[in-house]
Amino acid sequence: HIHTALITGAFCLFREGYSRLSDTDLEDLEGRNGKSGKGKKGKKTLGEKLKGSEVRGRVNGHHQENDMENLSLFEIVKLGKSATQSVVDDWIESYKTDRDSALLELINFFIHCSGCKGAVSSEMFRHMQNSEIIRKMTEEFDEDSGDYPLAMAGPVWKKFKLSLCEFIAVLVRQCQYSIIYDEYMMDTVISLLTGLSDSQVRAFRHTSTLAAMKLMTALVNVALNLSINLDNTQRQYETERNKSIGKRANERLELLLQKRKELQENQDEIENMMNAIFKGVFIHRYRDVIAEIRVVCIEEIGMWMKMYSEAFLNDSYLKYVGWTMYDKQGEVRLKCLTALQGLYYSRELNARLELFTSRFKDRIVVMTLDKEYDVAVQAIKLLTLVLQSSDEILTAEDCESVYHLVYSAHRPVAVAAGEFLYKKLFTHHGPEDEGRPRRGRQCLNANLIRTTVLFFLESELHEHGAYLVDSLWDCASELLKDWESMISLLLDEPYPGEEALTDAQEAALIEIMLCAVRQTCECHPPTGRGPGKRVLTAKEKKTQLDDRTKITETFTVALPLLLAKYSVDPEKVTNLLRFPQYFDLEIYTTGRLEKHLDALLRQVRDVVEKHTDTDVLEACSMTFHALCNEEFTIYNRVDIVRSQMIDEQIDKFHRLLEDVLQEGEEPDEDDAYQVLSTLKRITAFHNAHDLTKWDLFTSNYKLLNSGLQNGDMPEQIVAHALQCTHYVILWHLAKVSEGSASKAFTILCDALLIFSYQIVASGREALEPLVFSPDASLQSELINFILDHVFVDQDEDSSTDDEAGKIEALHRRRNLLAAFCKLIIYNVVEMKTGADIFKQYMRYYNDYGDIIKETMSKARQIDKIQCAKTLILSLQQLFNEMLNDLGCNFDRSASAFCGIKELARRFSLTFGLDQIKTREAIAMLHKDGIEFAFKEPSPQGEGGPPLNLAFLDILSEFSSKLLRQDKKTVHLYLERFMTFQMALQRDDCWLPLISYRNSLQTGADDDTLSVISGMSSRSSTRSRKSKPPAASKRKLPEGTYESSCSSSDVSMWVNREHSGPHTPVMMSSPHIVSTVLRDAKKLRPEQGYMGVYSMSNETPHTPLQQHSQVAWMMAQKQQQERASLQYSKMRGHIQHTIRRGSGLMEDDEEPIVEDVMMSSEERLDDLNEGMDFDTMDIDLPPSKNRRERSELKPDYFDPASIMDDSVLNVSMF
Repeated sequence: HIHTALITGAFCLFREGYSRLSDTDLEDLEGRNGKSGKGKKGKKTLGEKLKGSEVRGRVNGHHQENDMENLSLFEIVKLGKSATQSVVDDWIESYKTDRDSALLELINFFIHCSGCKGAVSSEMFRHMQNSEIIRKMTEEFDEDSGDYPLAMAGPVWKKFKLSLCEFIAVLVRQCQYSIIYDEYMMDTVISLLTGLSDSQVRAFRHTSTLAAMKLMTALVNVALNLSINLDNTQRQYETERNKSIGKRANERLELLLQKRKELQENQDEIENMMNAIFKGVFIHRYRDVIAEIRVVCIEEIGMWMKMYSEAFLNDSYLKYVGWTMYDKQGEVRLKCLTALQGLYYSRELNARLELFTSRFKDRIVVMTLDKEYDVAVQAIKLLTLVLQSSDEILTAEDCESVYHLVYSAHRPVAVAAGEFLYKKLFTHHGPEDEGRPRRGRQCLNANLIRTTVLFFLESELHEHGAYLVDSLWDCASELLKDWESMISLLLDEPYPGEEALTDAQEAALIEIMLCAVRQTCECHPPTGRGPGKRVLTAKEKKTQLDDRTKITETFTVALPLLLAKYSVDPEKVTNLLRFPQYFDLEIYTTGRLEKHLDALLRQVRDVVEKHTDTDVLEACSMTFHALCNEEFTIYNRVDIVRSQMIDEQIDKFHRLLEDVLQEGEEPDEDDAYQVLSTLKRITAFHNAHDLTKWDLFTSNYKLLNSGLQNGDMPEQIVAHALQCTHYVILWHLAKVSEGSASKAFTILCDALLIFSYQIVASGREALEPLVFSPDASLQSELINFILDHVFVDQDEDSSTDDEAGKIEALHRRRNLLAAFCKLIIYNVVEMKTGADIFKQYMRYYNDYGDIIKETMSKARQIDKIQCAKTLILSLQQLFNEMLNDLGCNFDRSASAFCGIKELARRFSLTFGLDQIKTREAIAMLHKDGIEFAFKEPSPQGEGGPPLNLAFLDILSEFSSKLLRQDKKTVHLYLERFMTFQMALQRDDCWLPLISYRNSLQTGADDDTLSVISGMSSRSSTRSRKSKPPAASKRKLPEGTYESSCSSSDVSMWVNREHSGPHTPVMMSSPHIVSTVLRDAKKLRPEQGYMGVYSMSNETPHTPLQQHSQVAWMMAQKQQQERASLQYSKMRGHIQHTIRRGSGLMEDDEEPIVEDVMMSSEERLDDLNEGMDFDTMDIDLPPSKNRRERSELKPDYFDPASIMDDSVLNVSMF
């Protein structure tokens, strides 16, 4: 029987083992059994080892095209076109075939992920230790560039980081049943990553630490599954063993016992792996000098404690998070707090955090005042979670340090503090609260409102009521919108035994109620907190309208009663009078609430009669201003009351004034008080209402004149009389006609021109204090006036209908435009303000084309580069306007887009045919255009074209103006913004990029002619003064054109910004437009409109600096002469053809003037990013024997091994 049982058990064990292996990864059993010893590599030929590399051609289980067959594992993961599951399965299949070759591929994968261009060969893998391999890879690392995949920006590399982490997780998950226990693959990978993590090269250290931490996280997940299976197996074993002997299945007991043994062995193996990673990588890298590496370590240890709390959530591991909360970098401190939030969020884990909380609670409280706002927000949120777990942990001092943050100017901090305050004060309800009524003074909300008022008063920051409401808005908006309970607390009598509100509490409640009403109606934070107004969604707009309706219905009835009760209190009345500004006035009519309107008007009149305080009177004035809206039917009713009240006050003022003036003596105190109080009321209302029909200027003049003559007028009366007179003048100025505005604009432009820098020319330096330069705001107002009054269609100008009137109106608009354009060409305003004018060139060509064209010509003479930047800016503005009108999915055949392209073509013609002269300006134009095209990300997400990519189609209109070497340089600059995937796209949405690249790669063979054009044009100009034949046969000096045609020089243009103030050009004295306006009708017909726009045709003498001479070397003298002669003939023929075919291009052609070239000696130096090196050494033996590794490293789950003071020399508890 014993023999039979042993045979049966052995058979069952064999069947169980075979079943387990067949259900796993089915690794190569021969490879595992072929090892001479544990940790030793099987002997295979090189051909056999490389045989497994053929499997890389399979992606997603299918053979791909040729472009995927030769890709490495790093390139496949980087592209992200294959599912990670399929990539891992293909690698496992390769590992089964030849594990050395597959492991070599995995090693090179981690090497390439670090940005290293080198590769580990099979010979290195067989004969060199890990330290030697790493040293070799360090030597081959490209140290000229500090960029590596994890540190590079852009959507491609962000996606790569996610793909790398996913690849490691899936690899461990797919290998968790057999391959990770073969004592070969995991040992090799862990040893490699441990060595790389100790490298002085930042790229190796960062990448290997991330990979090791993700590998550790995956192993923690495997350990968790093993722990669950082990517990289940143990429970099944105990259940089966507790059965009676007759019902007990010994065979099943043996199987369960064997399974438990295997699970225990696997768990021990996983523990050893995790111990190696934790001790070899985490212990050293969590305090690395690079903040990004420390962030990775803290983020992952937080995941371990959350996933496998039984093993990791103890003080042995929590101490690392606690220590790192003192880190100098905000991002590291932030990651500590987010890791702890995941732990405190679970109530089941709070009991294990008591010791940690008591040790580091003070540090968390201090972090609420962190200089990094994001850290402070997360610290407050963490304290909120701690507060939810237990009320006894945080002391009153701890809570008070958070309370005052509700008044912070940084809204996220204030909102987090408001949530903490709400959880602490408003969420704890006792048994006595269950029987409270739902409305009235004794409801639950009324008690909470009392608590809010008490907190507001105790904070002693009464002027910040709006901040308090905004802080509580996200978590307690329903409480703050309970208007009925607030009104009940103010109007209803207290119940017997109930304590009534004090005067200060009533004032605070009214202020909080007003702030809540404002927040409800305006839907944006108060001034000084937040970005301001934002666009509301449809749901938010509906909620806003509903709340505003409720506010109007509630306070229409209650506001007259509140004013009647608190009419003698200035502070309360001032706040109550602001409520009508947020009313929906239509409800007075639709709800038939006219009687309540009459009651409100009566109360406001009584307040005006009772008070002389300026704030109260101005609040009354604003209330009438809000109610006197002509769009609503209540306007007549309110206007009658307002007129009657103002009539009474002005009549009273006149009577008092007559009495004071007739007496001729100093007014007594009573008369002075009556005059002052009446004058205060009139002044307050004149601020918001037009009272010009009452002729207050005469009365105030008499009062001020009397005080001036007698010298006995009280100071306050004089001050309010002057203020009232000031309002009279302002109301008169508001009625200035449109014609006067145009004259004022012209005079202002002339004044700016007169008092510009040219006033000090010709030895008039003494007038320098009179020089005035308009600031940015004034320049903006000037250009806005031009856009509103000049660039209007004839149909929109309804001032006159006859033809002569339209011509006269056009003449006036041209004068306005000419006045502003002079400010541009004389450097009074910045040249970039001309972009708003240049973009109107096509649309208003018939009306203002000559003026705009002349302005562009003069601007180019002043500064070619700035003029080019202004032209491209005007095209960018038009493109943005088109996107706002048509959306991002517009059709490139639309008329708006075609119009912009045509305008770009016209702009291109204005640069003329001499490409050398405009070389730098064209290069900067392309640079700005490329940056604009790639500035905004794709609205479709990753993989889509940038929002402004279609702008490249417009920019291609200027490609013909580039020299051949400039085209290459611009193309290189374009490729900086392009990703690898962009170059492969062929969809219609990518056509602008394709066409622009083609425009930079075509037409470059005949570039010699464009260079000779500068020679022939200048030589032909000089030849007119001498013999014509000598120009074409003149010998070129050596080195004359060498520097200008160097392609290395042009690279400077697209790598630098044209900055610095340009030296103002001293042009001839301008004609003043305001003087020309007087004789505008006397112009002769042949003069046209350009007689008004009179500019100097002289070329300004700009101080130029000749950086270097332009050189051009020819191989043979005869070829140069033939080419020059042939090009001169061809250019003359082309210009003749162009002038015959297009009159516009003839006008737009730029005359050839003195050339200015860049120096060929300027170069851009490459800047190498400084690296922070970690000199910490880790001495891990390369042995892959499990028994040896267990001896080197203590048990991973032994807290004593982690808490050893020798590791960090720091004691915690």
